This record gives sequence, C-alpha cells and structure tokens, in this order.
Amino acid sequence: MSKIRVRYAPSPTGHLHIGNARTALFNYLFARHNDGEFIIRIEDTDLKRNIEDGEKSQLENLAWLGIDWDESPANPGEYGPYRQSERRDIYQPLIDQLLASNLAYKCYCTPEELEAEREAQRARGEMPHYGGKCANLTPEQQAEKEAQGLEPVIRFRVPRNTSFAFDDMVKGEISFESDNVGGDFVIQKRDGMPTYNFAVAVDDHFMKITHVLRGDDHIANTPKQLMIYDAFGWTRPTFGHMTLIINSETGKKLSKRDESILQFIEQYRELGYLPEAMFNFITLLGWSPVGEDEIFSQEELIKLFDTKRLSKSPAAFDPKKLEWVNNHYIKAMDLDKLTELCLPFLIKAGKVEENPTPERKDWVKRVVSLYQPQMSYTAEITEVSNLFFEEHPVLDDAAKEVLAEEDVPTVLKAFKAQLEAMETVDAANVLAAIKAVQKETGVKGKKLWMPIRVAVSGVTHGPELPETVELLGKEKALAHLNQVM
Repeated sequence: MSKIRVRYAPSPTGHLHIGNARTALFNYLFARHNDGEFIIRIEDTDLKRNIEDGEKSQLENLAWLGIDWDESPANPGEYGPYRQSERRDIYQPLIDQLLASNLAYKCYCTPEELEAEREAQRARGEMPHYGGKCANLTPEQQAEKEAQGLEPVIRFRVPRNTSFAFDDMVKGEISFESDNVGGDFVIQKRDGMPTYNFAVAVDDHFMKITHVLRGDDHIANTPKQLMIYDAFGWTRPTFGHMTLIINSETGKKLSKRDESILQFIEQYRELGYLPEAMFNFITLLGWSPVGEDEIFSQEELIKLFDTKRLSKSPAAFDPKKLEWVNNHYIKAMDLDKLTELCLPFLIKAGKVEENPTPERKDWVKRVVSLYQPQMSYTAEITEVSNLFFEEHPVLDDAAKEVLAEEDVPTVLKAFKAQLEAMETVDAANVLAAIKAVQKETGVKGKKLWMPIRVAVSGVTHGPELPETVELLGKEKALAHLNQVM
C-alpha cells in the first residue's frame, strides 16, 4: 500500500473558519495516526475573492492550533508548486489534451445567454443545466465567434447515461447519474484559470494524494472530479465526506452569516482561548473516541484517531461546551504562564500599567490565581476581577438586597473594627476576624459572610472572601466598607 498523503487546501479568501479548521485537523490526525504526510495547498484561482494576507492568516492560525505540515508553499516538497495560481503550466497541457481528444470543447456563450437559458429552463420546471449550444461547433464557426472578439471558456463533455459511484469513508456507497450534474461543466475560465473541480482533481493526482477527507458540502463536486480522473485514466483517491457542523441553539447549519456565534479561530484567539483546548474541542465535532472521556492531549488524539468513528450525524457546535473544555485547560495550567496570558488583557483595559514592576506583577498573579478555577477564557479576567481595580464597586439589585437585611449594620460595624485593628491583612487574619465578628454579634452563616462580601467586594459571588480582602488590602477594603455603611 502506498504511503498515505492527505491535504488541506484553503482558499485565501477569508480567515480560518471552525469548519475549515476541523477539515485541516482531521486530515492532520489521519496522516499522523497512519505515519502519512499532510500537505497544505493554496487554492487561489478565484483571484477576485482573494484577500490580502488570506494565506498568511490561514497558516498562522493552523500553526497556533498546533497543526504542523510536511509540505506547503513555505516548505515545498517534490510535488509543487503549492499554489494553484502558480500551476498553470501543469493545467494547460491537460486542457489541450482534452480538447484534442474531443473530451472538452470551446464554449462562446455569453453570461447573458447562459442566464436566459437557465431562466427558460426554470420556467419549464427543469433543473438548470448547460444545453450544449457550443458542443459541436465547426472550426469555421469557432473562428467566426473569435472574430467577433468572443473569448471562450472550456467545457468538459459529460458522459451521457453513466453512473459514477464511490465508496465514501464516512457515508458508504454513494452514486450519481451523469445526466444530473448540470450538463457539460466549465474546466477553464475566460481568463485562462482552471475551475475548482478541474484543478483539484489534477492537483490531487500529481501531488499523489491518496485520501480526500472534506466536508459533505463537497459531495456534489465529487462526480465531476471522478470524471476528470477517468478521462485521463488516473487512479481515484479514496473520498470521505464529514457531516455538517450545526449551531446547537438553532439546529441549523453553521453559517458564516450567523452572528449569534463566533465562528473563526482568530476570534477565539483574541478572547484568550487556549490552542490545546480548541484542538481538543474541534476534534470532537463529528468524531468520537471509544469511551466517555472528553479531554485528550494532542498525542492521545493522534493515537486514537480512527476514521471508522467519524459520525454520520451532524456535529453540534456548543459554545458552552467549548467554555467547559477551555476552563479545564485553564485550571490545569501553570499559574505563571496563565498570568502572562492574562496580563495583556488587563493592560489593554487600562487596569494594569505597561511593563509592571515585579511586585505589581506578583500581585496580579495572586489576583489571577483567585479566578483560575472559574475562568472560561483569559480575556474574562478583565471583567471578573473588576473589584480589584475599581475605586468604588457599583452594586446591583441583588447586592443592595443583601445590605438591606436587619443585622447588616451590626455585622459591618464589628468587621470594620476588626479590620482597622489588624496589623497584617492576610487571609488567615481575615478569617479569624470574621469568626470574631460571629462571636461578638451572634450572627452566623450566610447572614454573616454575605454582607461582608458585598460590602468589601460589591458582588454576591466571587473568590474566597479572606483571600479577596487580603488582595484588596486594608485601605481599599475599608474604603469599600465606608461606602456602604
């Protein structure tokens, strides 16, 4: 059996989408599990839609996720070039070969003529297709068209009354009738660039791609690509089409126009999600290991990955599940490393000065440690830790309700006295002070702790109260107390 070679072939028309990231990730895992090779190829033939830095953005975000590759435009192997726009010299002789063998022909129909044909077909209740107007032009007729200044496209002659079947790695046997693919399809545009279905078949053949693992929105493209393979007598690769990713809230296909959910890797990077968590979470979108575990290292996923366990049902993208996975990785992270990830967000929010002193940095580290168990992503630190950076907390209705209780003035007065008398404000002394307040006032439990928490921090829920007071410091804790007394 030949060495497994798979590819991820993005268009540089936008940023790395969750769906595309999954395609790259599954190809990567499949290659690494089987000691195969993973190739990056850039499909940039749609020149009008390519964006500046589109290729760079794709590759940077893949690398951030922890994916590496064996061949790409930056580290080419023996099957380059790795950008379709640079492979014209490979495509053109093959186009000419199809023309010479009458398996393709020049079509001079204008966009207006084609649209009129489609409209007429729709009006008759037919599926729009190319009717073959230019399929049998004589050389004289072609010369006449070109004399009028008409630039042709090249169309592939679709075999009539033929079935095209393939055994899909995920979905099993799939077959298409050639008469249902929409007629003879374009393989070269007027500007000389090949179309997607032609270029991808040619590239996969010449790059020795053995398996094509992609989203099932590509199923309809497969028969056209099989026709290209068969026309040249090439060996077909093995295809596998992964199920759609759907929005867990709506049950609808994840659409880039759906702004209710973040869908691009860059957006999660900017919020401080961890690459290991994203790698773990995306792998479980449409693939499941044996057993109930949901947290895996990259090495474990490579070892476990089996295409037989790719799901036949749509994968639900659940942002809350992603938060849970990311929180797991944050809780397990080294505190120094987590602090380094949180600092830029605090600096950007103006809560910590740029280039903080070692003492200030150590204090920030202690703040981060309080929220490490609860943080879903590192950008969250700016919001959850507000009480340590605001002069006077703004109380919400729940907090005001707590302070309206009958015993609150007595409790706060006693705690303030304890705090004022305290020489060293640390968690142990604060805990002892609260116990002393309990003994002095007879108030205990929630009625004791909650008013002190709200008065000092301004919130009803938060990190451990003694540690909170220690980090606030005596001066700020007293200032907060005085504000509500």
